[in-house]
Amino acid sequence: MTDLPHPVTGELFASPVPPGTGWPGDLADRHTPVASSGEEVVALADSAATVEELDARISVCRACPRLVAWREECAVGKRASFATQPYWGRPGPGFGDPAPAVLVVGLAPAAHGANRTGRMFTGDRSGDWLYAALHRAGYAALPTSVAAGDGQALTGMRIVATVRCAPPGNQPLTQEKATCAPWLDRDLTLAEPSLRSILALGGIGWDATLSAVRRLGWQVPTPKPRFGHGAVCRLVTSAGRELRLVGSYHVSQQNTFTGRLTEPMLDAVIASL
Repeated sequence: MTDLPHPVTGELFASPVPPGTGWPGDLADRHTPVASSGEEVVALADSAATVEELDARISVCRACPRLVAWREECAVGKRASFATQPYWGRPGPGFGDPAPAVLVVGLAPAAHGANRTGRMFTGDRSGDWLYAALHRAGYAALPTSVAAGDGQALTGMRIVATVRCAPPGNQPLTQEKATCAPWLDRDLTLAEPSLRSILALGGIGWDATLSAVRRLGWQVPTPKPRFGHGAVCRLVTSAGRELRLVGSYHVSQQNTFTGRLTEPMLDAVIASL
């Protein structure tokens, strides 16, 4: 593969980017253990002692062959408008405050967004909407998120995904969601001591969060709370702490271009967190 300059730092990287090459925000190195099966995902997620260790392990996961092939195919083939840029081409680790008051749960990296930049909701239209809203609310340092290394930072918030690799057609398979689920379980466990609320972007993020907290032994209302924009349900952690799960329509172009999700709607949900 040909080395190309990173769009922010100017450093040279191959695509897909191997761990330890200096990509901004890359926490993995050649010693980071790699999950190659669902069983290994469980073991490596459960034994991650810190958010940084968890993100490093997520970023080198190879447990789902279809997703590995697709994310790397996109990273090598590239979109024409990004032909001169390197692609991350690996799973998307979480981004933000390691002790968040709010955890945002999305769907999956975009093939030419986070799969290119290495940061959740970065480098695509969905991220433009999300980070602008988070900046208005005081969580994000900048109103834009263009590439890793651009100075963006989150305070009091961390963004993760239900599935950590870009899926073909933005549709992960049921088995792929199940294989990836232990990463979310561990994200929730590590965040729980500081957590106040969880923002689920879309019905898939809502359902994945409810399934995860049930696996962790948290109390969830019955019958199952229904997803909707502005929907709220009360959760009680295994430590007895009360949290709120809040739903929002996803910041996808399908929703933002059609007006199903507007800036005031998104701002109102974020203000409620």
